[in-house]
Amino acid sequence: MRDVLDELARRVDAGETVGVGTVVATFSSAPRPPGAAMLVGADGEVVGSVSGGCVEGAVYELAREVVAGGTPVLQRYGVSDDDAFAVGLTCGGIIDVYVEPVSSATFPQLPDVLASVRAGEPVAVATVVEHPEWVGRRLVVRADRVEGDVPSDRARDAVADDARGLLAAGRSGTLRYGPDGQRRGEGMAVFVNSFEPPPRMLVFGAIDFAAALARLGAFLGYRVTVCDARPVFATAGRFPEADEVVVDWPHRYLAAQAAAGEVDGRTVVAVLTHDPKFDVPLLEVALRLDLGYVGAMGSRRTHDDRLRRLREAGVTEDGLARLSSPIGLDLGARTPEETAVSIAAEVIALRWGGGGERLTRTDGAIHRAPGVV
Repeated sequence: MRDVLDELARRVDAGETVGVGTVVATFSSAPRPPGAAMLVGADGEVVGSVSGGCVEGAVYELAREVVAGGTPVLQRYGVSDDDAFAVGLTCGGIIDVYVEPVSSATFPQLPDVLASVRAGEPVAVATVVEHPEWVGRRLVVRADRVEGDVPSDRARDAVADDARGLLAAGRSGTLRYGPDGQRRGEGMAVFVNSFEPPPRMLVFGAIDFAAALARLGAFLGYRVTVCDARPVFATAGRFPEADEVVVDWPHRYLAAQAAAGEVDGRTVVAVLTHDPKFDVPLLEVALRLDLGYVGAMGSRRTHDDRLRRLREAGVTEDGLARLSSPIGLDLGARTPEETAVSIAAEVIALRWGGGGERLTRTDGAIHRAPGVV
């Protein structure tokens, strides 16, 4: 939804009623995760995707019908349906798509949600997608307040509490309750779309490999910072894809960011300096923090020397076990761009529990539950 939020707000602000399909649940090898969204404008234009092409045609038609009729629909697509091949979902997955008409009347909080997302403020939108009476009602949940039109205080409190939990974890998903918000029971399903600030990628070392990794990190949705103590190299002109370029000693900058609460379990730290006076003090700090990924560039000889220095500095074996060094997956990478792909591939594999093997040589599920990053 984040990818289409600006376009949705623009159209709604212009007075349109937009058909919006959102993936609210997935099973097996579904192609897109919960929260993936597709818009169908009044002019028939499509923005976004719910399945990478598998069921877009069916969702398009349903969105037009929903806008015309005004009633939201929760629709399942997948191999369990007799019509699976008719809608094109032949990859073995099952997805539940909630299709609704969105306008200034049905979603008056949309401008405030967009403002929070743009400001990097965590916010969750909880929409009732299944209920005898409340389908389409929604709550906007922040850390300090709740707004919306769910009529039951009990349901409102339960959904707000659980939505904050999902928001803190950076996850979107469907919650189930009894019809009045009972923790046990069924009859109400609520999809929580979490808009947490984007994860950070901190790249230390203002070198050509850092420029390539900054480009790829931005492409993957990270807020990228490049940091180096040498002002002649750490310039915005050399790293145009980075969100910020900082001149500071790497260990001092990371420690200050940690003290300010600016890094978390999703943060990627890539140490590309391969210079002991920079990387050892930096890794001392990084390996004591709860970060998603810590990788360091260098040869195997550099790696062995680095481990020796870190042990002498008091870093524990558990801390050292969290260090990805030499950094990246074995892709045979040589150029800065290829090396950036290797590093990004390792980050993705750790996040989703992948092994880095060629899929043609593996069995079992292709998609996994989130892992580390």
